Amino acid sequence: MELQVTTLEGKSAGKVTLDDAVFGLEPRADLIQRMVRYQLLKRMSGTHDVKNRAEVSQTGKKFGRQKGGGGARHGSRRSNIFRGGGRAFGPTPRSHAVDLPKKVRALALKHALSAKAKAGDLVIIDQATAEAPKTAALRAIFGKLGFSNALIIGGTELDTNFALAARNIPQIDVLPAQGINVYDILRREKLVLTKDALAALEGRFQ
Repeated sequence: MELQVTTLEGKSAGKVTLDDAVFGLEPRADLIQRMVRYQLLKRMSGTHDVKNRAEVSQTGKKFGRQKGGGGARHGSRRSNIFRGGGRAFGPTPRSHAVDLPKKVRALALKHALSAKAKAGDLVIIDQATAEAPKTAALRAIFGKLGFSNALIIGGTELDTNFALAARNIPQIDVLPAQGINVYDILRREKLVLTKDALAALEGRFQ
């Protein structure tokens, strides 16, 4: 598959040939869904917690007579049925992460990239640089290129001016090549790769 390379000024910068093993697969929604679920569960903090009856501060002294009181035979105020008692079956700190084999994660990323390529939402640019960290100037450039909702992947090192200028633009994300992931690819309409990012991706899967 061949794609046209463009510059940020909208000029042609040649063509590139995409690796069919990375960008030419038939997208599988089940693999992509498993990877998105893996990412979302892994980023959950899991710090939710309540106090059970062993942790609340209440008396453990039997507060009523065993017989003749006309009520149940309670022995502690820490029971969950009393005001101020412990919570029964409440949440406790835990990890929500699920296991997903490394090969499946790599394959899911290939399918996400292939899905963008098949939909025509993959754009290759020469480089992602800016002379000054000016958001207004970069927003005007993106407007001409039609990048209203895009994920831009740079090389191993992001251009500082470009990253600073882009971070205040709504619905525009900028990541280094090693930070590319399935969830961020899917949540933006356009996937914009620099030539350095493309080389890094294809080298990563070889």
